[in-house]
Order: sequence, then structure tokens, then C-alpha cells
Amino acid sequence: MRKELAKSYSPKDFEDKIYAYWMDNHCFHAEVDRTKNPYTIVIPPPNITGQLHMGHALDETLQDILIRYRRMQGYCTLWLPGTDHASIATEAKIVEAMRKEGITKDDIGRDGFLKRAWAWKEQYGGRIVEQLKKLGSSCDWERERFTMDEGCNRAVREVFVRYYEEGLIYRGERIINWCPHCHTSISNAEVEFEEQDGFFWHLRYPLSDGSGYLELATTRPETLLGDTAVAVNPKDERYKQYVGKTVVLPLVGREIPVVADSYVDMEFGTGVVKITPAHDPNDFEVGRRHDLPVINVMTDDAKIIADYPKYAGMDRYEARKDIVADLEAGGYLIQVEPHAHNVGTCYRCGTTVEPRVSLQWFVKMEELAKPAIDVVRSGKIKFVPERFDKNYFNWMEDIRDWCISRQLWWGHQIPAFYCDDCGELVVTKEDTAVCPKCGKPMRQDPDTLDTWFSSALWPFSTLGWPDHTEELDYFYPTSTLVTGYDIITFWVSRMIVAGMAHMKEIPFDTVLIHGLVRDSQGRKMSKSLGNGIDPLEVIDQYGADALRFMLATGNAPGNDMRYMDEKVKASRNFANKLWNASRFIMMNLPEDYELTGLPESLTIEDKWILTRFNDLCKAVTENLDKFELGIAVSKLYDFIWDVYCDWYIELTKPRIMAGGATKESAQAVLVWVMQGMLKLLHPFMPFITEEIWQALTGGKTPIMLERYPEFDPALDYRADADAFEKVIAAISAIRNLRTSMNVPPSVKAKVCIETQDQELFRSCGMFFEKLAFASGVEVASGFTMEDAATAVTDACRIFIPMDELVDKEKELARLEKERAAVQKDLDFLGGKLNNQGFLAKAPAKLIEAEQAKLAKAKDKMEKIMQSIAGLKK
Repeated sequence: MRKELAKSYSPKDFEDKIYAYWMDNHCFHAEVDRTKNPYTIVIPPPNITGQLHMGHALDETLQDILIRYRRMQGYCTLWLPGTDHASIATEAKIVEAMRKEGITKDDIGRDGFLKRAWAWKEQYGGRIVEQLKKLGSSCDWERERFTMDEGCNRAVREVFVRYYEEGLIYRGERIINWCPHCHTSISNAEVEFEEQDGFFWHLRYPLSDGSGYLELATTRPETLLGDTAVAVNPKDERYKQYVGKTVVLPLVGREIPVVADSYVDMEFGTGVVKITPAHDPNDFEVGRRHDLPVINVMTDDAKIIADYPKYAGMDRYEARKDIVADLEAGGYLIQVEPHAHNVGTCYRCGTTVEPRVSLQWFVKMEELAKPAIDVVRSGKIKFVPERFDKNYFNWMEDIRDWCISRQLWWGHQIPAFYCDDCGELVVTKEDTAVCPKCGKPMRQDPDTLDTWFSSALWPFSTLGWPDHTEELDYFYPTSTLVTGYDIITFWVSRMIVAGMAHMKEIPFDTVLIHGLVRDSQGRKMSKSLGNGIDPLEVIDQYGADALRFMLATGNAPGNDMRYMDEKVKASRNFANKLWNASRFIMMNLPEDYELTGLPESLTIEDKWILTRFNDLCKAVTENLDKFELGIAVSKLYDFIWDVYCDWYIELTKPRIMAGGATKESAQAVLVWVMQGMLKLLHPFMPFITEEIWQALTGGKTPIMLERYPEFDPALDYRADADAFEKVIAAISAIRNLRTSMNVPPSVKAKVCIETQDQELFRSCGMFFEKLAFASGVEVASGFTMEDAATAVTDACRIFIPMDELVDKEKELARLEKERAAVQKDLDFLGGKLNNQGFLAKAPAKLIEAEQAKLAKAKDKMEKIMQSIAGLKK
């Protein structure tokens, strides 16, 4: 028994109910099925701190379109969901919440803090999952994972121990990026560079033998407290005599050497640079080559250390002002020059990072990167669009060792243990360790691992690795990774590295890159601008389908898109059009109607719609296979709105009104094509298509488990469809002609068609009467008609007696009024462009614009005069 569709489209009334129906029937769940090919997507796990934003909405919509499409094609589809612990972001949120309570981390200790963190995860971790469900995400929620769950933790320890035993993980003092606000190290990939206005301070460093000074320039005078050398290029003839000598460090009084190093650019500045190994990555390397001391002059929160009493406790920028003032007072400051330069900032909080030497854990990346580069270079992994492989190669081919330790409590604690008695170090997968040398309990390293260390393992840790599970064997490698271009270095590259290192196989074969969702002005959505759009509010107002359809419309891989409320309204209107068309069809069906197939006898308009639908199936499938989702959705929109609703339904109305076998054949084709359209549209608009499907078919099976329509050669009535396109073109030409003459639909007029396809047009006469407002249709060849409005198509000439269309006197009066208005424009523009004063002073672009207006007015006048002449014949 079919159910009735509500009178109006109201997504609030059925979207939650439909989602519950899918969940109750386990429609999203995937089990290993060796009779099918697998298709797997792992979700980019959103942070547990997260609130669904437009970036998530786009990312999840694209994934859901692909997974629903492949599911309907018969693949065994797994969309594996989960969330990320997001160590820095989550810890910062919890610390801020504690601050409002007047509590610090030290007050409650590590165990107390972790208890709070897990409670936070329970409270907020599920929030974004529920929001993803509101969007319609068809993830296999029965397989939901968390980057710090027991299985992922086991995989993390396994990888850490393997890397360590292979000599790929080491602990050492290296220059790292330090965030003074987050109080932790961050990797190179987590540093965002922004241009900032600054200065070059030109300084003189006196030679210790009193023979003069060396001039150099710096953008960070506060770091001179930690200088341990000045350097020149060994080929620089200007400074050869100074190499090996020493200079006196201003304000500090320490003697430091002059060294020769090819790092120094002779053409830049004076060709002399200060070397501060503890606070600059390039200086650190120079220091290693020349065995220079490493002097750290700042605390964890970027304040000057107690070793320099005059500046001790000062923030680095506060100290900069005092140091510059003291340099000027001491005669060391030569000049100050404005200088804009790129400055590294923390990707989480925006604080300027401080390069500093620190004892940290690192992964050696050079050897690990090689196979990961090769699989992209060979095409085994493809980026869509291809241009984004350049971002990947730029990062991977210049890769540095990865600093993986973080000075945080929330995260995977590093599985390394120290003996405080004898200094022994043990790396183990166990929770505790006893010193193998002295037998005493060992202390675990307090640091945690970079968030991306665990998420790098996501494609296989979530499928049971390091165990050789059936799921891992079947669903890995995964198929398509959908992600934004902003985390190619953070995440994509590291998953490829991890996949090749531990699975000896790529983690996915395609990386589909999407852009950002910007506001209507093209600006990035941000809290500071207050221009963010809450997807949940959009869903509440317009429905999830409208939001999804808007996000897919015009979407091109890799390109940013703009959110516009008007576009969501247009998508809602499209859903409303589909809803009303479905209601019309169902209102004209018997209550017990069941489609048994297409009728044996098809009319020309039936063959036309079936051929057009067949072509649509082929085109949409090709577009989806090439990840051209925006093009596919545009074709669906055009077919459903224009071809099916505005043409075919109207073409069938006379047959429906006629009753009998004619009505039944029209009903069958209407329902057959409607069902096919719903299937094609389902991945994009899952809720409305399921609701209509249930009403139209009686709800025997969910539409999402139906077969996706394919091109069927048996339904390719090409000759008939091409012939009927001639009729469509003729009707459209008549409509356009009537519109241009402001003829209302109520005015019927005889239509005379001059054509070689006389049989075709005669057989379709009723369509001209119904859709072109014809009072009668005459078809002939080789004739013309005087005093008639005319239109021409590729297949015919159309004549409509003028006196049947308009009142000549009224139309002449209207045209004369319009002619007078255009003449005023011609006089004004002509006078302006003949004015030498205007031509001499006006910009070229303005003159071109006025000339274009004049040409347009002349063209309009010509058409008006033609119309007047036609009426006066």
C-alpha cells in the first residue's frame, strides 16, 4: 500500500525519521563480502572539540555522495567514521575551562587532568557525530573509532617501537618550533607563515683587537644575547682577513669568533650575519658545522632567562625594545630599516613560534619519504585535481626529520621509560617497565605524541592492524580519500608514508581535494570576522538536502566555493519542484498502482524522454567516476526541472486526461522515469529521494540499496528522440516569439509550419495546441505568409498571423513609445561621444563603456524599427 506524500515539502517532518529508518535497517553497515568489490573511505576524523562547520559539511557531503553512489552500484562499501583526540586543541579547551574555575593543570596533576579530558571526550566527542547524522552521513557507525581508543593506541605503540628498533626514531637536541602559548613543540607542517611588517636593525660588532667593527643586520635583536659567532662567506674577499678573529658581543661583552660558512649570502645585506644556534634553524646547522656553543636565552613562555638580569622575565618583544634602546645608547645601532618578512605562527593559536633548541623525539623522514614519493610519481596514487601533487612533492622532497614529541598530557604518551638511578632507556609496548640493568621501576617519558602520528595510521589501525584481520585484508587499501588542500602536508603525506612503511601498500588510490567554503564576499570564514555560517541552522531552516545540493552545485575539485543563502533557497526550490511533480504523478495513479515495467507501445514523446534519461544516466555516471560532482548535479537539475517537469509532464497531461490504455502507458513512463531520477539523485539528496521513493513504491526496500541506473542500449531511441527535439525547438521558438511580443497565454493563435518533416509535425499538432497556445496547426511545405510573426528553427519556419496575436494599433503605439525612449538614449550617448572635451578627459575604459551602450541602443532601435515595419505592411 502506497503512502500519501504531504501537501507541501517540509523536510523537518521526515529527515530524522528517514535517518532512523536507515539506522534501524543497518543500511550503512558493511561486512566482508568476497562476491563484491570493496569500496572504502575513511573519514578525516573531526576533532572532539569540534562543532560542525561548513568545511565539515562540504567534506562529509562529498564523501557521502561517493559512498552512496558506489553502494548503489553494487560495491561492498565501507565509510569508516571516527573522531580525533586533537591533543593541542583539546588540551587548550580543557585548560581554558579549568581557568574559569580557578584551577590549573598543576593543581590536579596528570591523572586528574586526564580524568577530566576523558570526561570532556564523552561529553563533546559524540556531539559532532550526531551533527554528521543530521547531514545524512551514511557512515558505518557500528565501526566508529577514536584515535585514542584501545586499538589505535596499540597500533601507535607498535609503530613507535618498530621505528625505534629500526633506528628511525631517535631522541636528541635539535632546533624545533616552539609555541610559547601552547607550551609545546610543533612540527614544520604545523607552522603557518604570514607576512608581518618589521625592521632590519643594522648593528656594529666591535673587533676584540680594537681594529674596527663588522656591520650586520638582524630582524630579531633580542636574540643577540645568545649569539655564539658571526659568519661570512668563505669566498667573500671583503672579509677574508677577519675569519678566525673575534668580535665582542654588544651589551653582553662575550668574545665570539668570526667563522666562514657557505650558508651566508654575499649579496644580501652586508654579507655578515649573526649566528644564534639556539634560536634559528639555519644558525643551528652552522653551529653544528663549526662546533659552536648553543645558548638558549628564553623560557618556555618566551621570556628572557635569569642569566641576563637586566632583561630577565621580560617578554621577547618587551625585551626587544629595551635591547634596541641600549644598543643605541652604547653606539652599536647604525640604522633602522623597515622590512616586511614572513613569520612562522602556530596553526592552532596564531602565536609567533619561537625556534629553540630542545631535547625531543624525532622520526628520520628521508628514507621513509622515498617510497611515498614513488607511488605518487608513478600514478599509483592520484591527486584530483592533479595539480595538487606539486604541493605534495614540494613537501616530501624537502622533508626534514619530524619532531613527534609534544609537551602535553592529553594524547598518546610516548612509550619510552627512563631509569633515574642508572640512566637506562627502554622503549616498549608495555604499560610499565623495569630497568634491565638495576631492576628498579622506570619512569615513563611525560611527553605525548604529535596528534598526526596516530592519525597517520588511520587507514589501517581502524581495520585492526597490527593484527591481520579479515577486514584489513578486504577493505585495505582504501579507495578514495576526500580532504582539503590545507592538510596535504599534515595528514595525507604521513598516511602515505605510514601505509608504505607498515602495510607495504598504498593507503588509498585517489586523493580528492576540495577547497574552502568562503562567505558570499569570498572571504575565509572565521570567528574574528564573524562570518561563519552554522550548517545546523541552515539544515533547520531549509533541510539537509538543500544544503547538500547547494554544496555540490558548482563544486569543482580543488576550488574554493562561496556560500550564498540564495543558492540554498534555489536548492530548496528545486526540492519543492521535485516534491510537487511526485505528488502530481501519484494523484493520478490508482491507490494500488505497481509499476511492472515500461509499456510495449511507446509514443514519440515517451521515446524522447527515455532516450534523454538514458543519456543522463551515462553522463552522470561518467561525471561521478571522474569526481566531477558539480557537473553531475547540474545535469540532474536541468533534466529534472526542465526536461521532465516542464516538458514531459506537460506533454503527458492530454493522455492522462484521456484515460484508458493511453493514460496507463503515460503513467508507466512517468513513474519509470521518476523512479530512475530518484535513484540518480539519491547520493546528492538522500532524504527527499527516500521519502518520495517510499511513497511511490510502497516502501519495500530503501532506495539507497537499489541499483544505480545505467545506460541501457535497448532504450536508445535516437532517431525518434532527435525528431522530437525538432518539435520541442519549434514550440520553444513560438513561446519566445509570443513573450517578445508580450502576448498572454490566454490569446490563442493559429500556427502555420513550413517544413520538410510534415508527417512529424502533423502528428504532434496537439502539443502545439497545449504548449504553444495554438488555436489550430497547419503544416505544409514551400509557402510563406504575409503580415505574420515569424520564427525559424533548424527544421522549420513558423508563421503566426499578426492580427491573431496583437491589436495592431495598440502594439504600434507601444512600439512608438519604446522607440522614443531609445531615441533619447541615442541622442544623449551620441552627443557625449561627439564631445571632444569628454573624449580628451575621460578614461579609455569609460569611453569604451559608453561606446558599448551606444551600440546596444542602436541594435535595440533596429529591432524596434523592424517590428514597426512588419506591423505597417
